[in-house]
Amino acid sequence: MSGTVNPAILELRNLHKQFGATRIIKGADLQLRQGERLALIGPNGAGKSTLFNLISGGMAASSGEILLHGREIGGMSPFQVSRLGLARSFQITSIFPRLGVADNLRAAVLAAHGHRYTFWRRLSGMKEVNHRIQELLQQCGLQANSATPAGDLSYAGQRALEIGITIAGDADVILLDEPTAGMNREEAAASTELIQRVSAGKTLLLIEHDMDVVFGLVDRIAVLVDGRIIACDTPAAIRANGAVQAAYLGSLEVQQP
Repeated sequence: MSGTVNPAILELRNLHKQFGATRIIKGADLQLRQGERLALIGPNGAGKSTLFNLISGGMAASSGEILLHGREIGGMSPFQVSRLGLARSFQITSIFPRLGVADNLRAAVLAAHGHRYTFWRRLSGMKEVNHRIQELLQQCGLQANSATPAGDLSYAGQRALEIGITIAGDADVILLDEPTAGMNREEAAASTELIQRVSAGKTLLLIEHDMDVVFGLVDRIAVLVDGRIIACDTPAAIRANGAVQAAYLGSLEVQQP
């Protein structure tokens, strides 16, 4: 094995976020390397969604650094962050329900290429765009539903479409916010397989409450409790971590600095 160290592609350094006197993120440090899959878990109210919003440009940090490919992205807009190769999905499904599945993907692909979706634009000649749409339909298992209005898909189908929209720009860092929430066991298993396919060779950070999904999908798990990452290790090590077990039982008291 060579001594070459795979550099961090996404890094959080002493990240803080507060609203008035209320501190939400309290000095988070985290590194993700190229091709790594990492799950962010923790009790409700731990600050997981806030951390995602900070990383993806939805809000600015109070202090600390967020580095993407070694470049500071803290304070950038979501559009600017996306342009640098980071894409995210949201906990609540965000699609155009009256548009067909392929048209939803087309809008995402056009946006990723810096175009607006317009009905008067001749799209049939945009071969690269159309080719990408077909790739996404295949990756997400939605070929048979290409003309179906997105709102008519099953819940699991809508979530698969949203993942397709998220990866439409071929970002190398993907953030997924509770991608299997509300799914039954069979749907969650199918979604896990989809995530494995679309994240192959990419860096993945996801928030997920289904521990079967987490332990079966990721390389490492970071545990966020009361705005602090109290552990970050392999799934086996996290499973055996007494402090993590206590946190999920609600008996862990995180000391204030």
